[in-house]
This record gives sequence, C-alpha cells and structure tokens, in this order.
Amino acid sequence: MRLRITALLSALALAFALTATAQKAPPAKLDPLPEPPPIPPEIANDPDLEPQITITRRATETIEEYRVGGRLTMIKVTPKTGRPYYLVADGTDGTWVRRDSLDTGLKVPMWLLFSF
Repeated sequence: MRLRITALLSALALAFALTATAQKAPPAKLDPLPEPPPIPPEIANDPDLEPQITITRRATETIEEYRVGGRLTMIKVTPKTGRPYYLVADGTDGTWVRRDSLDTGLKVPMWLLFSF
C-alpha cells in the first residue's frame, strides 16, 4: 500500500513539474529563422542519371555494359551455359570485382515483434 502511494505521489509531482516547464515563457530575444533555400530542380528525370545499357551478343555469351553519365560502372556477362556473373567497378583505381550476384551478403534481421 505504501509503495502505491509513493508511486502515485511521484507521478503527480512529475506531471506538475512537466506542466510548469511547458508553460515557461520563451526567451526575450529570438532571431528570426532564415528563409529556406530554393527548391532544387527535379533530378529524377535527368537522362544522365539513367543507366545506358549496351548489349553485345556473341556466339558463347551475351555482354551487357551499364554506363551512368558516360562512365562504365558494371558489366553483366551471361554465358550460353552456366550462370551469369557481374563485373563491378571497384571505384578506386579502375579495377573490376567479379560477383556471382549483386547481393552484397548483408542480411538485415527482420524479426516479427508484434502481430495483431
């Protein structure tokens, strides 16, 4: 019983303290907020950001070259027999890294916490 009364009084004291803090007067000298910057032009429709794909078919394989802004970023090689693989630009010194898929291997946990 004594614990309940203590908890109730603590909750009431906290409620009164929060109410008093919320009603405190703002400082006297406030600087006005600057105007927001202008909205940038829409870049979603920029053709330079769309990948340009060049497909080359050979007797034993099909090669797809992906270029963004004129720069070669990825190559997909699909052999006639076997699984396709990717050559992805490393981005540092012009080297290429071979990957069997574009999956980076990072698996984010997706646990079900609540279900209604």
